[in-house]
Amino acid sequence: MSARGVVAAGHPLTAQTGAAVLREGGNAVDAAVAAVLASCVTESPLTGLGAGGYMLVHTPDETALLDFFVAVPGGAERRAELEPIPVDFTPETRQVFNIGAASCGVPGTLAGLELAIERYGSVPLADLAAPAARIAREGHVVNPEQAYFLEILEPILTRYAEAAEVYAPGGRLHRVGDTIRFPELGDAIDRFGAEGAEPFYRGEIAAALSDWVLERGGTLGRDDLAAYEPIVREPVRAHFRGRDVFTNPPPSSGGILIAYALKLLERLGETDLESVVGAMEAAQLARTEDFLAGLYAEGFAERFLDPDRLGAVAAALAERGRARAGPLTADDALGSTTHITAVDGEGRCASVTCSNGTGSGLVVPGTGIHLNNMLGEEDLNPHGFHRHEAGRRMPSMMSPTVVLRGDELEAGLGSGGSNRIRSAILQTVLRLLADGARVDDAVDAPRVHFEAGTVQAEPGVDEQALVRLEERGYGVFRWRERNVFFGGVHAVARDPESGELRGAGDARRGGAVAVA
Repeated sequence: MSARGVVAAGHPLTAQTGAAVLREGGNAVDAAVAAVLASCVTESPLTGLGAGGYMLVHTPDETALLDFFVAVPGGAERRAELEPIPVDFTPETRQVFNIGAASCGVPGTLAGLELAIERYGSVPLADLAAPAARIAREGHVVNPEQAYFLEILEPILTRYAEAAEVYAPGGRLHRVGDTIRFPELGDAIDRFGAEGAEPFYRGEIAAALSDWVLERGGTLGRDDLAAYEPIVREPVRAHFRGRDVFTNPPPSSGGILIAYALKLLERLGETDLESVVGAMEAAQLARTEDFLAGLYAEGFAERFLDPDRLGAVAAALAERGRARAGPLTADDALGSTTHITAVDGEGRCASVTCSNGTGSGLVVPGTGIHLNNMLGEEDLNPHGFHRHEAGRRMPSMMSPTVVLRGDELEAGLGSGGSNRIRSAILQTVLRLLADGARVDDAVDAPRVHFEAGTVQAEPGVDEQALVRLEERGYGVFRWRERNVFFGGVHAVARDPESGELRGAGDARRGGAVAVA
């Protein structure tokens, strides 16, 4: 607890870096930028300078979404194919991911962080970059959660020599207790602190990134990098239990599906397990090919969340007794994604989610940058690869979120976890607002996720409710223990009356909280 500031993140060093900025007088956005840069080092299998993301910022003056997600390149003709790599999440679970030069999209992280500081920052960028650069050079000790990600992503992280030199020096993958050092990444972060994003989009580093990808048959041209700009968007909003929930708008898909589910549950007036599963199913069924195409159309959010349309869906759910609505398509991707929530003593909040996909495997020599593989992520390309228009943002499930009571911040949160992002955030919001749970209890509570006709359930979910769902025709898979599959919500709650702050880092993904 704190009244001065709290940061919740996916690694202790990430959270501590942000909290140190708050203690030294920086605001929530300053803290978030420092923490994001630290996460590029401490959580490098999941995010990095070659990634993209979103930052939802709440201040006394506005609530705005900064979109700096990966864009589709088109600067060259594709000469290489996606390279499928099998990844074993458990001894029984294998999934194929697509990497290589053909998977690399235009990264947005550094452009987005620069815009965040220009609009909201109060601390020089060089000061915010210095801690992350120091950690990269001096090294950090691998903890159990990061060791797990290294282990399951080993086929990608060791596919090419440049990445293998970082993650498996001498042919041995880093394990718990080992120290990872990444001096080239430290140099890149320092340069960003000194010169901003310019060298990475229009300078020599941009040239190195583009040339490395193009030489290997990808499409990331110098013009693609030079043309990239972050975009300020108006968040999508759902009113629930007397609060306004703001989250990521189109062309991202996750936020609008969360808003859809919340609005359905508000109409139903219920938040029991069967109702929640019904809302999850309705949201999944709405995610058609027309939905994905519509994300880029003006006014789509208003049409999709039209009250009459929602009323009809809610009535159908109630009429059918929350029965199954039909077959769905499964997606079991882990989701190599990070989230950070920073809140300062003035009630400002920066909720930021970033992702490198699973990474393309390409660490460009001399830059310290591991490029994303978003063009090869099945969840972002559900109807086929290389079909998105050049210059467009890729769609995403990432959904940084804030909850307001009137004009006052009540919570900021977000999650990693691919398709489970929306179910993890939805259930955490329900626990906070419908159940009145404390933020740490809301994050820790057992979760479900519905997809492909099956309810995935963590230990501790109401067994009688699961049996009732089975009786109505749902498949139910009962997990023996909690797992990163169900997302990793890092959240900060604020008492609008006292200003007291309380944070929660999700233990499923090694979450940590640091106070100012």
